[in-house]
Amino acid sequence: MATTYNNLYLDARRKLKAAGIPAAQLEAREIVCYVSGKTREEFFRDLTLYATDQMEERIAELTDRRLKGEPVAYIIGEWEFYGLSLDVSREVLIPRMDTEVLAEEAILAARGAGEGCRVLDLCAGSGCVGLAVAANVPECKVVLADLSEGALRICRQNVRRCGLSNQVTCLSADAKLPPLPALWDFDVIACNPPYIPTADIPTLDSSVKDYEPHEALDGGEDGLDFYRTVAAKWKGALRLGGRLIFEVGMGQSPDVEAILSENGFEDVRSIPDTQGILRVVSGTINE
Repeated sequence: MATTYNNLYLDARRKLKAAGIPAAQLEAREIVCYVSGKTREEFFRDLTLYATDQMEERIAELTDRRLKGEPVAYIIGEWEFYGLSLDVSREVLIPRMDTEVLAEEAILAARGAGEGCRVLDLCAGSGCVGLAVAANVPECKVVLADLSEGALRICRQNVRRCGLSNQVTCLSADAKLPPLPALWDFDVIACNPPYIPTADIPTLDSSVKDYEPHEALDGGEDGLDFYRTVAAKWKGALRLGGRLIFEVGMGQSPDVEAILSENGFEDVRSIPDTQGILRVVSGTINE
């Protein structure tokens, strides 16, 4: 017997909520929208309409996958970040709201640099940070750089999806090595590196440790390997007055501030996220 979109949504939400999934409402809506091919606006408009039996079966199937631990972003193959709808796969981290603080700081720095600004999104993953900058600072040029070919493939898809091909290019780069000649003269380097201490990875929620790419999580013994390397080896890729902006994990900001200062960065500061956790650390190179 056919049922309405609203009833399918409520049923999925109830199951997710009972399983203790915090964002049950959002995730149930995303699953129903994905299966029905509807935008959020169309979903709310059509709540009282009837779905097909095939849709009902498919929604139940995808909800079951979520209940077994698979993140909904990987199930539907996309996620929203800073107002952009982006492709995601298991080869990249799922864009998180915490990372919007990094994007916001990079946008402000790019605007401050003025026309002709060059921005590098290092360890780009899905490209979410660099694409947010490009979408909000139309006069800048952005490079998305990652070592993973799978990540670069997603980056290229997202450049096309966002209609930013005139502003954004994608290049292979190893953040642990000095930059190649093509990766110089940036006004802003934004970097969300792997920062989970190796020993902590087995303790992460199963939706992270069992599905998200470990190479994008593992920051070495103390979680700070990439901060040390990027601060030392990539500062030369910045123009004078250029800014290096890192996302950091909870409690890491004092150590990352020290790393930047030791490498000659000035005006080093930390910025909190919406929960008051110091989430971004940045510094300027002036010599």
